[in-house]
Amino acid sequence: MTAELSNPAAFPVAVPIPLPIPRPQPLPLSLPPASALALLRQAHDSLAEAERAPEASERFATAYLAALRAAAAVLALRGRPHRGRSRPTSAWVLLTAIAPELGEWAAFFASWSSTRAAVLAGITRHVDARTADDLVRQTAQFVTLVDRVMSEARR
Repeated sequence: MTAELSNPAAFPVAVPIPLPIPRPQPLPLSLPPASALALLRQAHDSLAEAERAPEASERFATAYLAALRAAAAVLALRGRPHRGRSRPTSAWVLLTAIAPELGEWAAFFASWSSTRAAVLAGITRHVDARTADDLVRQTAQFVTLVDRVMSEARR
């Protein structure tokens, strides 16, 4: 038996045959709906406009609009919750229902809804430069967060 193991001719040599290695197909990126991307682009544009606005009331109203557009982008991305025959609901209520992780942001912006309505009606005494600048900064953070939500949707 020892003689057979030491004899190389006793064992046939296997010649490796190159086999094609299947390459994994890249996973298709799931792109957010075009409407969601358009709304997010509009949110960025409104935010840039708010940052340039000279009047505090204009900065405030435009920043709020940017936040609304960013919220609408998330709603367009995830869809509207079915409510049957219900009354119109604010974007902030819908955002809390469809993206609970953004609920605190929704509550924050909802708390400014009446001030925004007043500003749009020409009542600007409740908005000073600091209030407007604070809202612009908060909106910038919110839009950045919505950017991340959109990026995660692409995975």
